Amino acid sequence: MNPVYEKLLKCYECYKSKIDFEPKVAIVLGSGLGNFARTVKVQAELSYSEIQGFPVSTVPGHAGKFIFGHIGQTPVVLMQGRVHYYEGYPIEDVVLPVRLMKMMGAEILFLTNASGGINPSFHAGAFMMIKDHISSFAPNPLIGANIEELGVRFPDMSHVYDLDLQEIIRETARENGIELFEGVYAQLTGPSFESPAEIQMLHKLGVDAVGMSTVVEAIAANHMGMKICGVSCVSNLAAGMSPTPLTHEEVQEAANAVAPKFEKLLVESVNKFGHCIEEQYAGNGRKGM
Repeated sequence: MNPVYEKLLKCYECYKSKIDFEPKVAIVLGSGLGNFARTVKVQAELSYSEIQGFPVSTVPGHAGKFIFGHIGQTPVVLMQGRVHYYEGYPIEDVVLPVRLMKMMGAEILFLTNASGGINPSFHAGAFMMIKDHISSFAPNPLIGANIEELGVRFPDMSHVYDLDLQEIIRETARENGIELFEGVYAQLTGPSFESPAEIQMLHKLGVDAVGMSTVVEAIAANHMGMKICGVSCVSNLAAGMSPTPLTHEEVQEAANAVAPKFEKLLVESVNKFGHCIEEQYAGNGRKGM
């Protein structure tokens, strides 16, 4: 058996032995959303450290646990603290949590993050719905022997971010008076922030926001047939666009300041995701299992 898949199965078996809950929507909480669990009717929690072989987040502000519960009538699993490639984990471990949440039963993946704004019309505290991404700067999580149990060798990437989910998020932002930009997100490896020259390069490539996560998770989820959406909180202007040096504290503070709006956008959007889940079951069923 493929060792990556074998490890995933062991994590799933560990989860099943501890938690009796089947989520339909998986939400990866980025910086500033550490308190999002207060909006959920929590039924169970599972620390990453309780799952044998599971990578543990080491970033300040990332709690490192799964939270299971309901947003309205929708059963969800929250990833409170993601794992980043810059923490030293192999890329297959970085995407293991997303793969595990799909195996738990999640059909929709809602990715969030904090990013640096490259689009000159952005400002600190703005929200950008991810319409597409550039993955050229981070290792592709599908490199190596394909895991046939998860998906095909050459997955199509034409519409990674589901158009129906995008429209729901767009509509939700409009109804709640939340300014929502849209654009292309790029993931670089980090942990150093990008240089001004790198930001100029990304701008020329058509990138609107940049960060150190999300894209590899989207690739792995798309491989498994999940419906994917993403919203990025532009917590600071990228290098060369602001006179002050970039710090993690600045990112955290800016994300925390707009967290209430971000939480409302997530909650109201997830409440509307029900029909998309029904369509998934009526169509291809539970792919990637």
